[in-house]
Amino acid sequence: MKISSKSSLIPYVLWIIVFVVAPIILVVYYSLLDLNGNFTLSNYKNFFSASYLKMTITSFWYAFLITFFTLVVAYPTAYLLTKTKYKQIWLILIIVPSWINLLLKTYAFMGIFGLYGPINAFLEVFGAVPTQILFTDFSFIFVAVYIFIPFMILPIFNSLDKLDKSLIYAARDLGASGWTTFRRVIFPLTIDGVKSGIQVTFIPALSLFMITRLIAGNKVITLGTAIEQQFLVAQNWGMGSTIAVFLILIMVIIMLFTGYQTRGGRVR
Repeated sequence: MKISSKSSLIPYVLWIIVFVVAPIILVVYYSLLDLNGNFTLSNYKNFFSASYLKMTITSFWYAFLITFFTLVVAYPTAYLLTKTKYKQIWLILIIVPSWINLLLKTYAFMGIFGLYGPINAFLEVFGAVPTQILFTDFSFIFVAVYIFIPFMILPIFNSLDKLDKSLIYAARDLGASGWTTFRRVIFPLTIDGVKSGIQVTFIPALSLFMITRLIAGNKVITLGTAIEQQFLVAQNWGMGSTIAVFLILIMVIIMLFTGYQTRGGRVR
């Protein structure tokens, strides 16, 4: 007995409805309620206040910095991986740390950046005064970049590894310099990998909340931090849901913006 293609889609459709559509509808529903459970649009009005708009801009700024530094480190790393003999082994070694629990890695960095951590102990050997590295913008961005690097490297590595090497040789035969070859051939043909890496880095970076609390000491307030505080501290599920709605909309816009394919794969 043959199963029709439409029937085979039923489990996937049910999965999307139960675990994607239904939660979003629930979040939208709660965003329309006040603390007493009454229907209101005040949560959306409050979101457009100066404090929340400033928080949104701050979230975008930190997400941009995290994504930028992650890309700066990940692209040349992925490129070098394609040139190594045992590239698959090196790739696995880079990915393995992402399997470790995020909370464990965060606590590890708290010890590393702490006032009595190994970094300050090393600096003391040279007579330097111990410096508080923890609870700073530097520590927050550094840890975030470390966390997201494997997710940026993987799609870029796949794009570079599948790149037709004959195009690079042709560019060099035509007299193109190394920089020109990269700018006109390599990067345009791997832009889809870069876009995928930006998606899996920028979008989660907008909603970070654990490392903002433990590494940045709540000195960095993002949309994710605000949602956590509204749900767990203020017990204002309506406002927390409203922030989540706008975060979902922002994520969808970013995915649509970075999801466009290069036109016809042409290199200009």
